[in-house]
Amino acid sequence: MHSHLPGPGRRTPVSTYRLQLGPDLTFADAEKTLPYLDTLGVTDLYLSPVLQAAPGSTHGYDVVDHTRISDVMGGREGLERLAAAAHARGMGVVVDVVPNHMAVPTPAWHNRALWSALKHGHESPYADWFDLDIAAGEGLLMPVLGARIGTVLAAGELVLDRAVVPGEGDEEQPVLRYYDHLFPVRPETEDLPLAELVGRQHYRLAYWRVADEELNYRRFFDVGTLAGIRVEDDDVFDATHALLFELFDAGVIDGFRIDHPDGLADPRGYLRRLDAATGGAWVVAEKILEEDEALPDDWPVAGTTGYDTAWRLHALQVDPDGAAPLAGLMHEVTGEQTTLGDVIEQAKRQIVETSLYAEIHLLTTMLADICREDVRLRDHTFRSLQDCVVELVVAFGRYRAYVVPGEEAPPEAERVVREAADVARTRLDPDRHDTLDLVVELVLGREAGSAGRRDEERRAEFVVRFPQVCGAVMAKGVEDTAYYRWTHLVSLCEVGAAPARFGVGPDELHAHARQTAESWPATMTAGSTHDTKRGEDVRSRIGAVSSHADAWISLVRRLREATSDVRPADLDGRTENLLWQTLAGTWTVAGPIEAERLADYLVKASREQKSWTLWTAPDLAREAGLVEYATSLLAHPEVVAGFADWVERVTPTVRRSVLATKLLQLTVPGVADVYQGTEVTGTSLVDPDNRRAVDFEGLAAVLESLDAGRTPSGLAEEKLVVTAAALRVRRAYPGAFVSEGAGYEPLPVTTARAVGFVRSDGAGPRVAVVATRLGDAPGLDEALVVLPDLGPGEGWRSVLTGSVFEGGAVRLGELLGAWPVALLVADSGGAAGAGAAGAGSADGAGA
Repeated sequence: MHSHLPGPGRRTPVSTYRLQLGPDLTFADAEKTLPYLDTLGVTDLYLSPVLQAAPGSTHGYDVVDHTRISDVMGGREGLERLAAAAHARGMGVVVDVVPNHMAVPTPAWHNRALWSALKHGHESPYADWFDLDIAAGEGLLMPVLGARIGTVLAAGELVLDRAVVPGEGDEEQPVLRYYDHLFPVRPETEDLPLAELVGRQHYRLAYWRVADEELNYRRFFDVGTLAGIRVEDDDVFDATHALLFELFDAGVIDGFRIDHPDGLADPRGYLRRLDAATGGAWVVAEKILEEDEALPDDWPVAGTTGYDTAWRLHALQVDPDGAAPLAGLMHEVTGEQTTLGDVIEQAKRQIVETSLYAEIHLLTTMLADICREDVRLRDHTFRSLQDCVVELVVAFGRYRAYVVPGEEAPPEAERVVREAADVARTRLDPDRHDTLDLVVELVLGREAGSAGRRDEERRAEFVVRFPQVCGAVMAKGVEDTAYYRWTHLVSLCEVGAAPARFGVGPDELHAHARQTAESWPATMTAGSTHDTKRGEDVRSRIGAVSSHADAWISLVRRLREATSDVRPADLDGRTENLLWQTLAGTWTVAGPIEAERLADYLVKASREQKSWTLWTAPDLAREAGLVEYATSLLAHPEVVAGFADWVERVTPTVRRSVLATKLLQLTVPGVADVYQGTEVTGTSLVDPDNRRAVDFEGLAAVLESLDAGRTPSGLAEEKLVVTAAALRVRRAYPGAFVSEGAGYEPLPVTTARAVGFVRSDGAGPRVAVVATRLGDAPGLDEALVVLPDLGPGEGWRSVLTGSVFEGGAVRLGELLGAWPVALLVADSGGAAGAGAAGAGSADGAGA
């Protein structure tokens, strides 16, 4: 058995369909979608987190109770009914799991574990749940106040009150109330004067800005309302997973998606426990891989959640010839001459100096403690240690290295750490180099200082904490800051992507696919997720700019001039370049997106950029100016006319990109995921925009009419045809896609403007895929594709056109027909069991 396939008797999904559950999409609502999803060809539901979340949660990643299924979604009964209905159709159920953190809700009693820890301190049975670093006599920091504690007390805003706390009986108990916030009162302190009472609690109420400098619990990145929990502790792991395992053992749940394992103290250890507890269930980990990074082979998982495939498939549709002219336009609009590397360095440096300063300070404090306790290390000062930590974290080129206390650091981990150290060394004063060497040895868990002092508790803790902070700095500094500042081609600035790579070719895609098929055949492939910064079709429309760079530059220059009278004088250049590309990504034949959606996106993007406005200190006047300008563009006559012409110009390129990207994503090695609604085209931007409701009834009706033979009208329906065709083919030939024997071989193609491959099972070739790429190319129809010879009486049937081809060289134009893609199945004359919606000609209208 392949080491990264599920264990014996465990289900491997063939495809998944992501449902973003919540108050507006309950288990009962999800159950109603099953007939449609079954018809679409989906084999497994992929559900967002199902455990009880904080009040008002719209996403479920802010869990407050691991012993209950979300009541707003329908509770355990609702989940079990949904699973039973899915299983009755032969469909599996995959659930998203959040092991890294819990919510710090308002009021705090919604999280009973946290409430107990706040009330009873170290005497609480939950005292060890949370990842704390508390000095003697200091309480858990609760940075929720709108002003400093002295001001709040003087104003009478913090009061001693009484309330009934759910789960703690019917009697009222003393609480501290601050507006909507409620906090427990430590037993036997309620009769103290208020100021003294506040100082005697097991927690410290503080001004919210204190969190960035003095926080003493591990957060999810820099989100103070999500507190890290210690799942590396056996009791915490068992308590937080008991219900999920109970449902798994009962056959309700079939597999798991693990949120942000890099935040954990020991990702491999956690995943091994999960694997052992489930007997090798299908598990994928949300691991962000850098371009040259591989998933650790010793992780007992099926693979990642698919960002590594997503960026390559998009980059396949990005024309490298557009790189230089678009770089020129970026410099023209932004007024900057900079590199992506510089932007990333500056962004990470800003993060470690601001929102993650507390985490950097904690690492330095650990190092200072280690040095103070070892006479041989005492001359390494706090300041020099902090300088080295900052530079090492800023220079780190990936989320983290995997070093386990007490184990020798793996060669790959050592290489990554030492490469970062080489960069850091160039940025440090030579007097700091000895200290940097010490920090590197301690990061790698090596003996440093006096002999035999390798495995002390503080040193082991540093080995664990350093990579946790590295991951947070990467996430906040690169993806949530630098990728909003770098506007060369913003569709490349995606979660887990490689913006420095302006386009990839077929050979690189084949190499990645072959490696995936060999090592991680049941990993997940994704196009859009709930975390992507823009939907797959928005990326395709923006990517088309690269194939029409000169026309795009002319359009932007003309429209900037035409709207110069309404453009704010203080409009940020990066934000403006992002704005024009966002319009390109969301403007379709139907026109632009709604003004409110555009405005909400631009404000979020600008605050994430952290250059001229911040979440913590918004420049409301400049934001208003940006929004007014951006929304005025949507109705400006010259902008409307310009983008109408643009959409018409790029429609063939966009159509090719949208359909090729989707078909490839659904047929390259791995378990193919479809994020809700992306079986048709969309204009979704970053969350919460991508969590808007999906009209499943409408989609079902359209699919039914296409299955009845209606020719697809427009790109959205063409995408639905392609998606249904690919999912149904996968379901008909699962062995060619996710089994141990699933094969992948490139097809010979005589043009670089097309890519093709064959998927096979133990019995031979089963499915062939061909997709075109980039802008219009003269003579593309005359290029040849060589199909495998299937033997006497057998040929390749096109699922989209119905045409049948023998093995050998076939003209691309003949193979594709009216489509920019081809999906073929080995056919001996009978039906392959994988009919396509709306098979036949396609009019290609609409972008």
